Amino acid sequence: MKVPVLDTTKKTLAPTTPRRARLLLKSGKAAVFRRYPFTIILKRVIENPTIPDLKIKIDPGSKTTGVAVVNQQTGEVIFAAEIHHRGQAIKASLDSRRSLRRGRRQRKTRYRKPRSDNRARTEGSLPPSLESRVENVYSITRRLRRVYPLKSVAYELVRFDMQLMQNPKIEGIEYQQGELQGFELREYVLIKFNHTCVYAGPGSLCDQVLNIDHLIPRSRGGSNRAGNLVCACRKHNEEKNNLSLEEYSKLRGVDFSHVKAQAKAPLKDAAAVNATRWDLFNRLKSLDLPIETGSGGLTKFNRTKRELPKAHWIDAACVGERTPENIKIEDVQPLQIKATGHGSRQMCRTDKYGFPKAHRTRNTSFMGYETGDIVKANIPKGKFAGRHVGRVTIRQRPSFTLNGFDVHPKYLKRIHRSDGFAYSFGAKTAGRTRET
Repeated sequence: MKVPVLDTTKKTLAPTTPRRARLLLKSGKAAVFRRYPFTIILKRVIENPTIPDLKIKIDPGSKTTGVAVVNQQTGEVIFAAEIHHRGQAIKASLDSRRSLRRGRRQRKTRYRKPRSDNRARTEGSLPPSLESRVENVYSITRRLRRVYPLKSVAYELVRFDMQLMQNPKIEGIEYQQGELQGFELREYVLIKFNHTCVYAGPGSLCDQVLNIDHLIPRSRGGSNRAGNLVCACRKHNEEKNNLSLEEYSKLRGVDFSHVKAQAKAPLKDAAAVNATRWDLFNRLKSLDLPIETGSGGLTKFNRTKRELPKAHWIDAACVGERTPENIKIEDVQPLQIKATGHGSRQMCRTDKYGFPKAHRTRNTSFMGYETGDIVKANIPKGKFAGRHVGRVTIRQRPSFTLNGFDVHPKYLKRIHRSDGFAYSFGAKTAGRTRET
């Protein structure tokens, strides 16, 4: 990946190589502007710079969203990231709070009555678990636009057709959202089972080619509903033939009940993507950049045609029709961005029965540090002597937690302010591997 560059007026310039960025920093011609993504700022103004055709591409997902900045002229992936959402954690917290309040009311303890629904909601507003997904992607996109000279956006808008998955024979006036067809359903099944054969036990040898198998065969009355479809390699698909899952389980001597349970799982991930796609699209339009949209099937087609491996950020690089013929992913190390939030606003902790047990202070910072700050520690002596880098957890006393041990703030230096995300780097790609 390349390093974004700003001039002294914070105008975005063409990204440079890591080697050149190190030379500019070492010679004093530039300074570090931001750590994530790592950005440098020059100490002079650049007149009439040459700007490449950079496009940011987004592959939205329920749990993980892929982001890539691609040079449309050369096909080089300039930046890659995977955003890990916390929608399920938010929903769990809201469910826990609701159950505690209901329990206290039903026991007729001294507690406020259920308040009327007097909170104003805008038309088409999303629940917090879905709103966080939209805001995560939008905030990261805005930050990238501040440091990269982006000229357009590619967004995977069309994803899954819920009615077609539930009832493939739906037609006429009942069919309200006829956007997608069987190729999208196949892509959903592959994602659902993580592109692996469900019949592959420990030590089983599977082909690389994955087929769609029916738990109840079509010859025995099975349908094409998503709950009846699983991934299977060619070997196990032919071995199962027209047997039911129970018959094949007896033949192999393996319990496949977990396969049926996973296949029957609700389509909540697909529903989350469908519920947020238009909200995110409308927010991306506020960036005042041309937006190109595409479907999940087109993304899969672009990736397989270019013989690229499967990854969220690689899928993002293949979004849209205007995808370069040669996508260069060599030596790209994607940035892993995990949404952590900004802490809890809960002032009183409760026990398992919902009764208060501890109060916490309103102070969110101490000695200039906040929980979630990424710091660099230089400890001169002791058991943990040396240099350490990580996210810090503060206390209301000069003893913070860093990487599992306590450290005094005088040994710390903040290198990135808490922004609601945790950062790490994934494995670097060595080159192309053919996907069959």
